[in-house]
Amino acid sequence: MRQVVNDDSYLNGPFISKVAKRGAEIISVMKKSSAASAAAAACEHMHDWWFGNQEGGIVSMAVIPEESHYGITTGICYSFPCNVVNGEWKIVDGLKINDFSRQRMQKNEKELLEERKMALGK
Repeated sequence: MRQVVNDDSYLNGPFISKVAKRGAEIISVMKKSSAASAAAAACEHMHDWWFGNQEGGIVSMAVIPEESHYGITTGICYSFPCNVVNGEWKIVDGLKINDFSRQRMQKNEKELLEERKMALGK
């Protein structure tokens, strides 16, 4: 999908920063809480889970798989590319992951494992 934008320097820098700060930008522009945006995302997630996603499409879902996918540790809630049919999600395997994205995925995995450890008091 990166080839659509065709600008790795933008995708690897300003785009990530913009997405990370989207809540603050919504508040700044709309002069309202970003909670409505988060609620809309939760509603879209539940819609896809209930009705399934567009055939041939992929949705990002935070799930806890029983086996490792894309090298991510099992037992943590992690966002994976999924396909949903009849209320059942299945992780889409085999997507090509470039080195930059792999590093970001591993960084997120490490943060989630640290948060789990902190939450469980270990």
